[in-house]
Amino acid sequence: MESVVALFREPQQVQGALRDLQARGFDRDHLGFALTDAVAENDLAQATGISPEEGAPGGSANVIRGALIGIFAGLALTVPVWLLLLLIPETRVYQEGGLIAVLFGVLGGGGLGGLFGALAGSDHGDYVKLLRRMGVPAAQAERFYSGLKDGHILVIARDPDGSRADEALSLMRRHGALRLDEASGGGRLQSERVGQDGR
Repeated sequence: MESVVALFREPQQVQGALRDLQARGFDRDHLGFALTDAVAENDLAQATGISPEEGAPGGSANVIRGALIGIFAGLALTVPVWLLLLLIPETRVYQEGGLIAVLFGVLGGGGLGGLFGALAGSDHGDYVKLLRRMGVPAAQAERFYSGLKDGHILVIARDPDGSRADEALSLMRRHGALRLDEASGGGRLQSERVGQDGR
């Protein structure tokens, strides 16, 4: 299967591209789009009849990253207080309590960070991972995701037998698919044709 991935600036461009792709015989189930604004995403889904694209599950990396950030935040908030308790002679009697506060800060920060990491991964999912699975090179996938976070709309057209990917790519460019430098700072066309092997 080959896929064509593109970024667009305006929902009207996306509507036109998806409408024309369907008119040319592309199956609705092989088309998708994504944007970070949930309300606009729902409006676009209603207007086009195309389901929004779900990112790949974030996985354990999000949980671990969130837990580590939470632990560091817990330490940053509690260790200075404990050090103050040690430095001020009148408060040294409370140093054990300060040490317990540090422990609870680490445990609480790690737990909450892991929870928020899991929730963040399950919100829209990981679009970089999704694009990598489709064969988009890592650097390009990161730039697509950067454009998505900057408010652009990601559109994906899948071509099961690979015979019409060029047609889809041409059609998307005609509807205003952005160049990479317009979306994230320089390089190749932002609309790309990719196969499972990344070529």
